[in-house]
Amino acid sequence: MKKNILIDVERLKYPRSGIANVCISLIKGIDEKLCHFNYTFYGPKKNIPETQSDLKIINWQFWQKKIKINTSPFSLIHVTHQLSDYFHSKKDHQKKVVTLHDLNFLHDNSSTKKIERSKKLVQKNIGNADAIACISEFVKNDFFQNKHLFSLKNDVQVEVIYNGLIFPENVIFKSEKKYEFIDRKFILNIGVLFPKKNQEVLIDLIADNERDLVLITSSAKSEYKQKFLDKVKKMGLEKRVHILENVENNEKYFILQHCESYCHPSLAEGFGIPPVEAMFFGKPVFLSNLTSLPEIGGDLAFYFNDFSSASMKTVYDEGIEKFNADKENYIAKLKERALRFSYEQMAGSYEQLYRNLLD
Repeated sequence: MKKNILIDVERLKYPRSGIANVCISLIKGIDEKLCHFNYTFYGPKKNIPETQSDLKIINWQFWQKKIKINTSPFSLIHVTHQLSDYFHSKKDHQKKVVTLHDLNFLHDNSSTKKIERSKKLVQKNIGNADAIACISEFVKNDFFQNKHLFSLKNDVQVEVIYNGLIFPENVIFKSEKKYEFIDRKFILNIGVLFPKKNQEVLIDLIADNERDLVLITSSAKSEYKQKFLDKVKKMGLEKRVHILENVENNEKYFILQHCESYCHPSLAEGFGIPPVEAMFFGKPVFLSNLTSLPEIGGDLAFYFNDFSSASMKTVYDEGIEKFNADKENYIAKLKERALRFSYEQMAGSYEQLYRNLLD
């Protein structure tokens, strides 16, 4: 008889978030496999994609933080985010897997109060876990360096399972929208405007290289966003910096296929989904050399060693020249590397982890 597994995809409440995309990828990967288990997903039913297999859904309700759902039928619970508010406890017969995306709150100048609050929530999730799946080697190393902050089971397994993406079936997209920058050379960045994403250094980069800068971001308000806009205005670059909010996937892919390059100067990334998407489209990728990003780009990306405008311009100009000198080869290798981070790979790795714990 197949054992029952419950997977927490509550973060689909925020369907445009990176974690939501990972949850959808996991659902699709499990749906396409000849499943070794009976799967149930816990999350907002309206945001969970339709499946071909007999996968069950427990619809998320806001009151379930206080009145917990019955998990007795399940042999394993997979919490897909270390800051989840659900499934902190488990039955004696159950196994538990927690996906650890990052410990950024330890490194991003958070207040003492926020750090303590986040540590407590992570502890509630991983303290009784039988396995912790880190989304990159960087996250795994960071966890081991800070392991002393948490109380864990003695026999907890810790391994790396990279996030997996659902790539489009083609790379040719059309748009009804008229983007003024689309026929010009432009640098693309995708991500929320937050200090750790460090997008402001890209303003200095385009000031020196005459490209446009396009940011695909959310509509979230932040002090950093205002700081970013003030800098654009101060440098007189309003006509060359374009901020697009809450862009649908097909529009994002349309912009990706037309950009000259993708730049991601982030200071902290547990994984980094947008650079992988850019690699799939065969675009030259420029990354910071920090945290997990060298794992993602490997020897195919170009890296900013510091964020002075002169240094970034040198890296950019030399990278574009090198890419264009061997363009077809780069495009093929970039796409091949991107496919290492597919939803099929991720789902297969998780199911193997479940089997290791339950069989």
